[in-house]
Amino acid sequence: MATTPGQGPLTGVRVVELAGIGPGPFAAMLLADLGADVVRVDRPGGTGLAIDTEYDITNRNKRSVIVDLKSPDGPARVLDLAARADILVEGYRPGVAERLGVGPEACHARNPRLVYGRMTGWGQEGPLAHRAGHDIAYIALTGTLGMIGSPDEPPAVPANLVGDYAGGSLYLVVGVLAALHHARATGAGQVVDAAIVDGTSHLAAMIHGMLAAGGWQDRRGANLLDGGCPYYGTYETADGKYMAVGALEPQFYAEFLRLLGIEEHASARKDWSRWGELRAAVAARFKSRTRQEWTAVFEGSDACVAPVLSLREAPHHPHLAARGTFTDHGGITQPAPAPRFSATPTAVRTGPAQPGADTAEVARDWGVPELMKGLE
Repeated sequence: MATTPGQGPLTGVRVVELAGIGPGPFAAMLLADLGADVVRVDRPGGTGLAIDTEYDITNRNKRSVIVDLKSPDGPARVLDLAARADILVEGYRPGVAERLGVGPEACHARNPRLVYGRMTGWGQEGPLAHRAGHDIAYIALTGTLGMIGSPDEPPAVPANLVGDYAGGSLYLVVGVLAALHHARATGAGQVVDAAIVDGTSHLAAMIHGMLAAGGWQDRRGANLLDGGCPYYGTYETADGKYMAVGALEPQFYAEFLRLLGIEEHASARKDWSRWGELRAAVAARFKSRTRQEWTAVFEGSDACVAPVLSLREAPHHPHLAARGTFTDHGGITQPAPAPRFSATPTAVRTGPAQPGADTAEVARDWGVPELMKGLE
């Protein structure tokens, strides 16, 4: 189906999202941002951990219907939607969708071309598959959490960005789009098993290679990219804020030392025995001025140094503002859709879908009048 300029490259793709929390809704948001018609099937009473629906921007660019899957006709309503969809996304524990009557077999009986995306932490099989869990436990088992933080402190928790969203949502989206390509070429749908433990492990592919080659030590704060290197890390400034340094290459390192004013330490770059001395010198210099002052010093340089901004500060940075990396919609400042497309640009078209608010519209557009039963 042809796309419509201004709506995104997935215009015409229909997605059913069975409401959940975390990585499933974010994956569906990304598909919606790319132009897909995402219908979120909300449950009566909500999902339990969700924030105020007015502010849940992971539900932007979507439409919502309410279906009680535990009611006698609930599964049939979802199967009616699945019959007209290209992709379905669910995030239940293994076996739950089957017990509810909306598992892959039931959906494929109605629509053999359907891409059935399954989002879980542990995966559809394995000893832990049926156990509860959250992001932090998934990344803990993969070795990823143990890589992050200072060596003399507990591992640092990277919010739920590394597991839920990077290792989970993004891999689900890659998977369902690859499977959609296959379905359109062959007419055959399939099940995509996106497990956070798999995706998060996959993210560390380069580091596993470095570990095997002897170029990475299996402990925190001892390596080039984990804060162990004095010219790749963060430093406190005079006002209690921070600067981030990533001057890895020789030319960037030289520029960094010149602007910092400690060129006498140039030879310490590859001498691990002098890294403690180098780190102390860098830290002392950064402590002598404020973050704003150091930002001005490094402005326009190739020293690979940047201020560490807060979530509220980030949208106002001149570069991000110039690119429109953040946008305001409905009174909420939020990240704009990414990535960008030259022929089919994306946009925040609508605010967070409110549970059930779009039932009549979806019933009409998707040709599923049964959605209105009990609501008329």
